[in-house]
Amino acid sequence: MDGLLCYCRAGFEPDLAAELGDRAADAGLHGHARTARGDGYVLFVGDPALATHLPWRSMVFARQSLRLLAELRGLDPRDRIAPIVSALEALRVDRTPAYGTLWVEHPDSDAGKPLSGLARSFGNALRPALRKRGLLAGVEQPNATRLHVCFVAGDHALLAESDPGASAPWPLGVPRLKLHHDAPSRSALKLEEALLSLLDDAQRRDWLRPGMTAADLGAAPGGWTWVLARHGLQVTAIDNGPLRQHVLDTGRVEHLRADGFRWQPPRPLDWMVCDMVEQPARVARRMGDWLREGWCRQTIFNLKLPMKKRWLETRRSLDAFADSAAVPLAVRARQLYHDREEITVHARRTD
Repeated sequence: MDGLLCYCRAGFEPDLAAELGDRAADAGLHGHARTARGDGYVLFVGDPALATHLPWRSMVFARQSLRLLAELRGLDPRDRIAPIVSALEALRVDRTPAYGTLWVEHPDSDAGKPLSGLARSFGNALRPALRKRGLLAGVEQPNATRLHVCFVAGDHALLAESDPGASAPWPLGVPRLKLHHDAPSRSALKLEEALLSLLDDAQRRDWLRPGMTAADLGAAPGGWTWVLARHGLQVTAIDNGPLRQHVLDTGRVEHLRADGFRWQPPRPLDWMVCDMVEQPARVARRMGDWLREGWCRQTIFNLKLPMKKRWLETRRSLDAFADSAAVPLAVRARQLYHDREEITVHARRTD
């Protein structure tokens, strides 16, 4: 079976399916989506080149993107291992190297979450069986191709594989973050996940250095400002509402009571972040203004989406952002685990 297995937030399957269809068409590839609302995943079946031309990092609504290998239905609960081993051996006609690691997963959905216990126990039983047949390395090799077994029901599994360098490094594509006891609000997790998901290790090291400057538009009560201050940045927090006192007490924050859509910095900043509740196209255009005018070098912002046609609105808003910026940009957009009816965008000038 050729195609992709992509995980997403439950309820956003039609949006991911629409995104996959448009991206495949743009790449000149054929494919069709199989999914149902609430599944927490989308199968996009079609051209063998889909996995190469639709990388995970380029997608908005996919938490994880895997190369689909096979679909196994009607598994006998008394022996699920034998048909999985047989299917993998049939796929390895060229005796490709053993998989480096095995992840046994389940969709992050109401139907999938009860399968978490099965996934944990089955992985412990499947690993030695795969190693015995030479399908899995005897010692984990994190950089080698990864095997995924996704249970969507007790008798229904999907087999897939991924390149660790081109896929999410977390099971289900979900980084496990814990809210710090000092965080002013849960929104802090959104920026922490954005920095982890949209930047790589070298970028975080080079672009988040103590002493750098930032603005947080719509800062109250201070969740995103607090995250930046913890990285050592000097932050100008823009909001007519109050910030939590312990955020101000860091000594790295200046609070200005002003309209985030109107304020502009007196001198260029390293960063601007924004999590204001407003029409996505309006936010996108204002973010483009910041980059066009050189008020910041790079930005992370959220776009609040409508309840319907969210992929269409995403494309429109990102196009409006690019048109407003009118400069060369590197852009990554993703619906994060801690996002809800929104997506998070990182952009920087490349000229």
